[in-house]
Amino acid sequence: MSMKRREFVAALAATVALPAASALAAEPDAFTVYKDPNCGCCSLWADAYQKAGYRVEIVEERDLISHKRKLGVPLDIQGCHTAVYRGQFLEGHVPMKAARMLESRTDLAGLVVPGMPAGSLGMGDDASASYDVIAVGKDGNTSVFLQVRPKA
Repeated sequence: MSMKRREFVAALAATVALPAASALAAEPDAFTVYKDPNCGCCSLWADAYQKAGYRVEIVEERDLISHKRKLGVPLDIQGCHTAVYRGQFLEGHVPMKAARMLESRTDLAGLVVPGMPAGSLGMGDDASASYDVIAVGKDGNTSVFLQVRPKA
């Protein structure tokens, strides 16, 4: 094969592969989870989403604060790990129900479950768990988005 023909074939292959790679990167049910390498509950949270059919990429990071700042996560209510999903953040042990509800809320930067509440997803998934999921607007304002209460 001549050099020009090889160059043409290589360019054609790159052109065909580029849209496929872009589609994968923009996959709607894909999460990138930033977590401390030593944290096990973050992995349990990510595993639950993966088992539910979401594609999860885990990035182990010792300096999580810089990621949280870039995304606009209020540091006074931060959670354990930070996930990026559809351009929004999920901070801490956000339950799947809340993540699904977030999909239609383009006015929000993300959701936060402050701290590491016992019984939250990845922290035992206890039916008697009680905690709040906080919404963070793109303007930085916060409000209760969802109250998780014991199941009757």
